[in-house]
Amino acid sequence: MKENPKYTLKELAFYFLKSGTIGFGGPVALVGYMHRDLVEERKWISEEEYKEGLALAQLAPGPLAAQLGIYLGFVHYSFLGATLIGLAFVLPSFLMVVLLGIVYKLYGGLSWIQAVFYGVGAAVIGIIVMSSYKLTLKSIGKFNLTSFKTNWLLWLFFVVAIVVTLVTQQEQVLLFVFAGLLYMFVKAPPKWLNAKTANSIALLQIGFWNYDNSTLVEIAIFFAKAGAFVFGSGLAIVPFLHAGVVIENHWLTEQQFVDAVAVAMITPGPVVITVGFIGYLVAGFPGALIAALATFLPCYLFTISLAPSFKKIAQNKSIKAFVDGITAAVVGALVGAVGVIASKSILDIPTILIAIAAIFSLIYIKKIQEPYIIAVAAVVGIIIKLML
Repeated sequence: MKENPKYTLKELAFYFLKSGTIGFGGPVALVGYMHRDLVEERKWISEEEYKEGLALAQLAPGPLAAQLGIYLGFVHYSFLGATLIGLAFVLPSFLMVVLLGIVYKLYGGLSWIQAVFYGVGAAVIGIIVMSSYKLTLKSIGKFNLTSFKTNWLLWLFFVVAIVVTLVTQQEQVLLFVFAGLLYMFVKAPPKWLNAKTANSIALLQIGFWNYDNSTLVEIAIFFAKAGAFVFGSGLAIVPFLHAGVVIENHWLTEQQFVDAVAVAMITPGPVVITVGFIGYLVAGFPGALIAALATFLPCYLFTISLAPSFKKIAQNKSIKAFVDGITAAVVGALVGAVGVIASKSILDIPTILIAIAAIFSLIYIKKIQEPYIIAVAAVVGIIIKLML
């Protein structure tokens, strides 16, 4: 733990409350915003602390952006910081999806949200592309021959992770662990490595109140499993949720599930907050609350339990090499996730043009805020749908 941080816990909590309120784009964009705001501009968090948090967030199960936020809260303010930041980041989007759940139940459909999502989804791709590009430059290096030669193994991890993520449509935690271990052995093999420690390394791979109690118990168990056994970003949890919510338990229809994912994508904060919307449709506000708590509690417990020891050993050269290897694979997986999201959001020529316009807006319009791009894209989406 470092002394005399450059910010107060109140300032950090307010930042994450704002991020949870207006932070669009899903995990890839959100972790990019955190790096830009907290590392580059405000310099509250060091590059090393950020990389450690990103690596830890990928190693532990649960939503990526929320885990990184919890870790950054822990860096200077320990368990209180981690708890407060986690609540500040998740609460705004949770309240939004509950309100949308109320509207959904009252009016029976979200056709207008689908029209909004038509434009918003394309703009979000543009935002994510820019965030991924900047994150790659910071974590691995520039896209030039010198960087490719110097960090060729990191670039290999990066490319492999992109391909694997595109093919499987989810992040593979064992790939991250393998990349970290391989880079550690190549770059800084630990002096203490022997048969016993080699065996120990293997362990690293290792209606508002309309509900009934039995349903709440089922919701708690199912979403706790979702939070504890699904690694990576919001993309990774969607297939798991679909299998349990639609196929196994028959809580929602196919269309309702698609609408739930759309709600998560057009609201700020973590994409995984769709669990709140699903919980509300199944068992009202108690269902939404339990679904959200059951999903996010495992990632909170994993993060705060691993953070203290992870911070202490992170200065070791071998551990640094391990983190560098993992980070290269992590960033590659995030870039691969862009392709997965794009396959569902870029549907035709208008959405392609919206995505390109979002990218050029971020490049050429200085200090433009992402919510303005999202708002314009939403209006454009509605106009296009009305014209069709």
